[in-house]
Amino acid sequence: MKKIAILQSNYIPWKGYFDLVSAVDEFIVYDEVQYTKNDWRNRNLIKTPQGAQWLTIPVKSKGKFGQTIKNTELNDQRWADQHLKSLVLNYRKAPHFTAIHSLIEPLYKSSYQTISEVNLRFMQNICDYMNIPTKITCSWDYQATDYKTDFPQTERLVHLCQQAGGTEYISGPAAQSYIATPLFNEANISLRWFDYQGYPEYPQLWGAFTHTVSVLDLLFNCGPDSANYMRHSQQ
Repeated sequence: MKKIAILQSNYIPWKGYFDLVSAVDEFIVYDEVQYTKNDWRNRNLIKTPQGAQWLTIPVKSKGKFGQTIKNTELNDQRWADQHLKSLVLNYRKAPHFTAIHSLIEPLYKSSYQTISEVNLRFMQNICDYMNIPTKITCSWDYQATDYKTDFPQTERLVHLCQQAGGTEYISGPAAQSYIATPLFNEANISLRWFDYQGYPEYPQLWGAFTHTVSVLDLLFNCGPDSANYMRHSQQ
């Protein structure tokens, strides 16, 4: 049995994203879909003494309605220094600050053209740090689909699973509103909804605990023990 997950890339996403990556044998980054504003593609939350704060990467979106995530270009290279400074300011007292700062500083010092490049680079390096062995590929590594049904979005997911040799597709629960389940049944691919509930709390800076922040919060606070606060990385 080969488990597949297919999802758009996010900027330094929360621990649940990496838990899904860890739960499958191959994770396919699906950045050929339309870029959406005010979403997780180019921003995420960190904790600060003043509460949750957005770190947002400026992208070129004006007049580019319909552009894909893959083709969405960065608009200003100064974001990297600003984000790194914010992380230093708010996490320098965290137990594993030095190790995680050494991990991410080269990533912020690198040059990127698109938001996909940023997201993929951070995801791959964080997976390596957390010992997540999942194979990470991109949807454009596979052949395009000639749609034959009224559900092209689901049809593309099914065909990606087939090309990757997947026998089980694990999807985030939000996709239940649009996925056409019968197409998976017809392809003999089992469909399972991922459960993001029940994560344990971990020692966290700055007030009341919250799960809905970047995985960097977990890494700064827990370092090599971070996997203990995710379910599938322990299997």
